[in-house]
Amino acid sequence: MIKNILIDLDGTLTDPKVGITTSARYGLNKIGHPIADDVNIDWIIGPPLKASLAKILNVDVHDVLAEQALMGYRERFAVTGLYENHVFPQVAETLKALQQQGYRLFLATAKPEVYAKQILEHFDLLQYFEYPYGSELNGERTNKGYLIEYILKKEQLDSAECLMVGDREHDIFGARRYGIETIAVEYGYGSKAELDAAQPKARIQQFSEILNHVGH
Repeated sequence: MIKNILIDLDGTLTDPKVGITTSARYGLNKIGHPIADDVNIDWIIGPPLKASLAKILNVDVHDVLAEQALMGYRERFAVTGLYENHVFPQVAETLKALQQQGYRLFLATAKPEVYAKQILEHFDLLQYFEYPYGSELNGERTNKGYLIEYILKKEQLDSAECLMVGDREHDIFGARRYGIETIAVEYGYGSKAELDAAQPKARIQQFSEILNHVGH
């Protein structure tokens, strides 16, 4: 019996592509590592960002360069990038319907909580969530599994009564570690191959289809 729904942000509720990729390019450029405009970096959307920047720089995640690129990214993202974002179709209506059906909704994003909350507020979506859980600016809880564990403990949730909805393998693997069923959205940033390998319980083409998989 599902009572609680954990929901990812980037690539699931909103499409943050412009804000994230432009801010990442800005941060990398700032440390003298510009990326050509024709190089696709959409794959950085969703996973912990510092690790993705380190991969682009070909350095260890603890390298000072990765930290500097992340600082540059935040400089732009915190002011402008946050809002270069749009909500996917039917998201607000679906969240409202789930809330009215009695489900408790929790945001579960690797994005820093401070930004995630601002984004939900900006798009008037915060009202549907019990709480918007995200990571700390120091990198704590950017791992989806750790984040989910934190939410379960903090909210005293039974994993058998939870469902995780997201677009990347990190969402599925992180939830599975705690025995939580998953629904993957296919319109996000996880490739077909990535989702095939991760094997979520269900896959949906649009956010509103969640309503077909839950329901009392």
